[in-house]
Amino acid sequence: MVESEFRAGDVLKVSCSFTPARVIDVSSAHVSIRWPWWQSDPDAVGFDWNGNVAIARGADMPDWSAELFRTEPSAETLQAGADCRVGIPPTVVHVIEVQSFDPPIETGWLPRPHCEIVVLRRGVSEDVNAVEQGSGINPYDDIPLIIDLVFRPYAFLNIGDDVADCRGRLWRFDGPWDLYAYDRQEGIPTWPLALVAGGDGSVDAERQALVAAATTIGSHETEIETWRRAVHAEPPAR
Repeated sequence: MVESEFRAGDVLKVSCSFTPARVIDVSSAHVSIRWPWWQSDPDAVGFDWNGNVAIARGADMPDWSAELFRTEPSAETLQAGADCRVGIPPTVVHVIEVQSFDPPIETGWLPRPHCEIVVLRRGVSEDVNAVEQGSGINPYDDIPLIIDLVFRPYAFLNIGDDVADCRGRLWRFDGPWDLYAYDRQEGIPTWPLALVAGGDGSVDAERQALVAAATTIGSHETEIETWRRAVHAEPPAR
């Protein structure tokens, strides 16, 4: 996947091969390991990364459900000085936010991220009132992540597309949870849909045919229900 392909609502399967690491320190809540990826950023201002990363020690720790990385052996059994492996077992997540940084932000390590996707594990619903939720992933740094797209609601639409539903109502697609009705009335679009114009105002006959074919059967409700079954969670309440 490339950066432009990530968007809120995407259901992904994420994994990372387990790689040798060394335990540096252990606390009641976390195990600190010498990270086998990244390099210290000598030009970072106000950051002094020591090469270690903390991982939640067990299922009773607050960070455990958000943390994607796991250790072998299990973090709760590790002691300082022990050898271990760190990676991500195949995990289904859903994207709640995509952030882009230009220029890339300073973190204290290299490479500096120019994109971050924030994800929740399967079974966890987004809380729009939460100050912070989920785990951030930089899909383009040195960590050998494997990211596969499992399902994308409204995959046939691009952000910013204008569509008309079968009742003649006009909508702007800002994402599967953000369908804006130009008449400012409540409701959801009734399929089939007709692509009126892309986000840049262009009219593409090929894309119009694609949207028409994709919405000949099904509905907004069935699209969202497919998403629910994939993530075992509820869409965010906007």
